[in-house]
Amino acid sequence: MSVGDSSRKTLAMESFHTRFSAWTPFSNKPLNRQLFQERVALISHWFDLWTNKQRQEFLFTIFLRCTKSQLRVVQDWFTERMHVARVDFSTVLPRFISLYIFSFLNPKDLCAAAQVSWPWKFLTEQDCLWMPKCIRFGWFLPYTPTENEYGAWKHHYIACVSNLDWLTPREAAAAYGTLNEPKAEDEELRERQREKCLRKMIWEKIALRKKELFKVRPPWGSSTGCSREFQSKCQWQLSQMVRDQAGLHEALQKQLILAPMETLPKQSNVSGSHSYPLLSKKNWPGIYRNDDSSSYAFQPHFILLSSRIPAYEMVVESVKVGVLCVVYEHSGTTLESLLCLAERALRGQKARSMGIFSDGDSREINLLQGYKIGIKNLLRPEVRDFWEKLGSLVATEEEGGHVDIFVPLGASEAGVQVLSQLSQLTGTFFTAPTGIATGSYQHILSDWLGPPRDGSPPSIYFNECKLQTWSSLTDFLEDTLKSVRKELSPLFKDLRKSIGSRMIGQFMFDAMSTATVLSHRDTAQALVDGLMELSKGDTERTIIEDNSQDTKSNLSKSNLDFEMLLKLERKLRRDSAEKRSRVVRELLQSERKYVQVLEIVRDVYVRPLRAALASNRAILSAANIQVIFSDTLQILSLNRQFLDNLRDRLQEWGPAHCVGEIFLKFGSQLNIYTNFFNNYPVVLKTMEKCRERIPAFRAFLKRHDKTVVTKMLSLPELFLFPSRRFNEYIQLLYALRLHTAAEHVDRGDLTTAIDQIKRYQGYIDQMKETIRMREQLSDIQRIIWGCPTLSEVNRYLIRVQDVAQLHCCDEQIPFSLRLYEQIRDLRLFLFNDALLVSSRHTSHTPFKKTSETTYQYIASVATQRLLVEDIPDSKYVKNAFILQGPKCGWICATEEEDGKFLWLSVLQNTIKSSMK
Repeated sequence: MSVGDSSRKTLAMESFHTRFSAWTPFSNKPLNRQLFQERVALISHWFDLWTNKQRQEFLFTIFLRCTKSQLRVVQDWFTERMHVARVDFSTVLPRFISLYIFSFLNPKDLCAAAQVSWPWKFLTEQDCLWMPKCIRFGWFLPYTPTENEYGAWKHHYIACVSNLDWLTPREAAAAYGTLNEPKAEDEELRERQREKCLRKMIWEKIALRKKELFKVRPPWGSSTGCSREFQSKCQWQLSQMVRDQAGLHEALQKQLILAPMETLPKQSNVSGSHSYPLLSKKNWPGIYRNDDSSSYAFQPHFILLSSRIPAYEMVVESVKVGVLCVVYEHSGTTLESLLCLAERALRGQKARSMGIFSDGDSREINLLQGYKIGIKNLLRPEVRDFWEKLGSLVATEEEGGHVDIFVPLGASEAGVQVLSQLSQLTGTFFTAPTGIATGSYQHILSDWLGPPRDGSPPSIYFNECKLQTWSSLTDFLEDTLKSVRKELSPLFKDLRKSIGSRMIGQFMFDAMSTATVLSHRDTAQALVDGLMELSKGDTERTIIEDNSQDTKSNLSKSNLDFEMLLKLERKLRRDSAEKRSRVVRELLQSERKYVQVLEIVRDVYVRPLRAALASNRAILSAANIQVIFSDTLQILSLNRQFLDNLRDRLQEWGPAHCVGEIFLKFGSQLNIYTNFFNNYPVVLKTMEKCRERIPAFRAFLKRHDKTVVTKMLSLPELFLFPSRRFNEYIQLLYALRLHTAAEHVDRGDLTTAIDQIKRYQGYIDQMKETIRMREQLSDIQRIIWGCPTLSEVNRYLIRVQDVAQLHCCDEQIPFSLRLYEQIRDLRLFLFNDALLVSSRHTSHTPFKKTSETTYQYIASVATQRLLVEDIPDSKYVKNAFILQGPKCGWICATEEEDGKFLWLSVLQNTIKSSMK
């Protein structure tokens, strides 16, 4: 082989050298292109044979190796070949812009938009879109939605709209006539000018209200909806503004309706006079009440509401549109200022009716602080002058005016005398409820004195559904306050005694020497007891004064003639028979309402769940339905039978008839209630577990809870009615026995029934207390990390105290010179048989006002083995003490001196009681 051939062969071999791969020649471009196409065809063949998952992994690997320029080429390729012509703006734009766009839709369009997709459904059901639409018509939620509640205002809007009455154009033309008849040009011009002026007035008023609302709004409010803090603070002012705006629209709407009707051709009736078709009262409330007097149509309803009423904000929200409502402070307000508030609200008009919603009982009205209006002080000059001026603000009795006092004065003879004297003083008819207060304010929903009217007084001023919700809430508040008073009464007693001891000790040490003070301890104790008696307040002194006055009046009445006493006795017997019948009627009425609540549970919850189970679309299993609702259905059948017995007895009611035997028969079957109360914790846990695990049941409860049908109550709230019903039974039985003569046959049965119901009520209270203590122990065990099991028999929590744990640097020096440093924060849980010590850690999250506190278990010591030592205050430490257990001890200090005193006193009493 020649040298030339070898050189050519070397160059040919070098032409096959590669740069990036052994498969791609470096310099031979045609061959390079051919090899590249072959490899692409091979990879494409492999790609066709791969599964979808393998293809995705291959593309993912390729895209990871690409540079930014190569990825941009892929993006441009997709942009050219796949044009994005339709994009859901709600997924691209920020949420507040999407909500602003949806805010221009009416309710019908919002409901249609909610059916487009899930993102649109989520956006169109936001409360910030539906709340203004509800407030515009004066429809307010009777409760505050929880944080996780969704679409509350939309559901409330649909519920309110479904109760409205609508007229078709044909029905409206038949009822009101038509306005399409030809008019003269000057009449049409005047009508257009009048409409333009009225429209201008409306828009000016609306703009003014919007400016006022904008001034009230805080600067931190959300742009997409009203925050809860702003809603709670400004809810009353907002509702008042909307109510005024609704009243303005109503008056202007009336003027717009009356003006064109003057130009209609008049129709002759039988008597020859002319009349026009009247608007239906059902469809147009507040515009026409009486066609004969135009001034009567402009007389508003007016109500005074005391701030002493619990949760009075809910009462304000339940006031109907068009009713003037004035809330006054119970303390610090005088009769003159209250009268001035009423005159200012009416603006020179006379009220068609006036309501007074305040605290009180069956004998007197607790109108203001220091003014309990009763039969004794009604004729005082300032009280008499107040009622005379207040009665002049109401229309006369001939015009249909009346004053409604929401206090059960009709349930006693003294209260009826107060009402009659008020009617004589003012010349206006006064009325009040006659029911016994079976709940906190349940009497306002009972029968009222006076002739029957078209509607009861509560329906004149309030939305009855919202008022019933408020009444149920006040019952829960009263139960809570009773338990709080019961828990805090010994604490306040000890605190009052401690303050009295300190005051007397300070006075004695300032006036006498130490030896004299030590020798007069009995005197100091007597002074402390006297100071405690004086500190009980004006209430007991007024009771003593009233008792002394009653004693004097009894001495003066002892001189009456014997004939007057006989007449009084006959009158009392007649009144007792009438009041006995009234109490029995109220018993029947309250029992009917109670059975209706139980029927709501059956009709709204049980029947749909069973129907779904029978149609193979089960929401809950048969076992869960049996656990949750079986006891309630048994209670319903028992009380329905009890209601039928009462109804049959009342149909043939007479003075000699008895009710006690019916109660005794009812009391013998109370084991059904025992099963309900024993299974009540299991029912709640089963319901909560099903709510968390079954989405269909969660949606079912969301559709049915807190609706108009359920009286704005949820299913757990409906389950509370059986326990509250026994308090009502006891109060009604006491009232019935009070008006039953001693020689009556029913007297003994009533006494036996009261004892029976009271024993069962005590059993219910004991069971509630046991459940509460058990839940309290489980909550403590849940919040403390590493906590052992706390649920033991007869164990209950006494007190919780936050302290700081200290460490002494040198324990050899005296207490007054010791220096301490704080190690950590502790929380002490004192039970009746043990002390649990846990560490307390508080963490703060940025941009959040609230802090998060966690607890870590340290130790627990039995109270019998616990030693307590006090550390005297020095310039280095204050409010410190030592807790010594068998294995370890803690040096603790409280923030305040009173906290240390109360904690040590409770701890020492617990140790003493555990050693007995």
